[in-house]
Amino acid sequence: MRSYTYLTGILLSGLCLLGFMYGGLWAYSFPLITFGLIPLLELIIEPDEFTHEKETLKSRGQERIFKVIVWSVVPLQYALLYVYLKTVESGSSWVDWMGMTLSMGLLCGAFGINVAHELGHRNSELERSGSKALLLTSLYMHFFIEHNRGHHARVATFEDPASAREGETVYAFWKRSMVGGFVSAWELEARRLSRHQVGPWSFKNQALRFIITQVIFTASIFLFFGMIAGLSFILCALIGALLLETVNYIEHYGLSRNAKARGGYEPVRPIHSWNSNHPVGRALLFELSRHSDHHANPKRNYATLRHHPQSLQLPTGYPGMILFALIPTLFVPFMRRYLDQERARLEHLALTAS
Repeated sequence: MRSYTYLTGILLSGLCLLGFMYGGLWAYSFPLITFGLIPLLELIIEPDEFTHEKETLKSRGQERIFKVIVWSVVPLQYALLYVYLKTVESGSSWVDWMGMTLSMGLLCGAFGINVAHELGHRNSELERSGSKALLLTSLYMHFFIEHNRGHHARVATFEDPASAREGETVYAFWKRSMVGGFVSAWELEARRLSRHQVGPWSFKNQALRFIITQVIFTASIFLFFGMIAGLSFILCALIGALLLETVNYIEHYGLSRNAKARGGYEPVRPIHSWNSNHPVGRALLFELSRHSDHHANPKRNYATLRHHPQSLQLPTGYPGMILFALIPTLFVPFMRRYLDQERARLEHLALTAS
């Protein structure tokens, strides 16, 4: 994909701005396109398995434009949140409010947490600060700790709250992952500090600092924009968090790593994450759906993620899978059969290759 392809999500965010400004049908345009038009397109458009050559990937990883695109999301997210809060503060109909709140909530997840995920894996302190700033708009700053130091180490094991088990519904997973992720972040920081003989209630505890930062940020919204805007913001943050957790749910659903006889687990491989090469979702979510390569190589930036033939492939893109996951009576039995089919396909692929 060329660099301008990744402007898809940024351009779509303009619909949210129109919704905040004019209300009416515009207030629902972003969620309707995201979970209406895009899933339909991804049923029609074939997945794209193309991967650049090694040298091209190396040069893409160094191109400034790819960094500029994701960095632009940081001020844009805050600008859209400000317009949303001002609109809610000035008053609007309940119908418009619901559409605008759903749109802002989706931005908190698709922009705030997704781009924070990308920036949080970088080595630059500036980029990591951008990650934290975006997570603040979803009140999900503990994700910075848990995802990088917890999830990537324990993915596809029963120890990982962010890996869904086969047969588990998304609603049961939400509770386990959201509570477990927060507890895990706190425990990771407590263990880190204990090695330096520092207690968990020290201000050196990053998880504690995140909690304080979020309380101050939320209180400031209540103070400057009023009660309704403050409560609306909390709802937006919740929608963003639930969107993230639904994505977590489908990314590793039913997959597990083998335990070693002497303890621990086998190394993380592409087969331990679901992959999706559907191009619209890839562009919209900055290649998040090429998740197999991301877990195999967490430091790769989004523009250099590759297709792995030995990874399990989702039947459609992320937007469609998110909707499907919300109907467990259909999703769970379908994925049981589909998982067996994918495993059989990979076994056949391995036999053919040998």
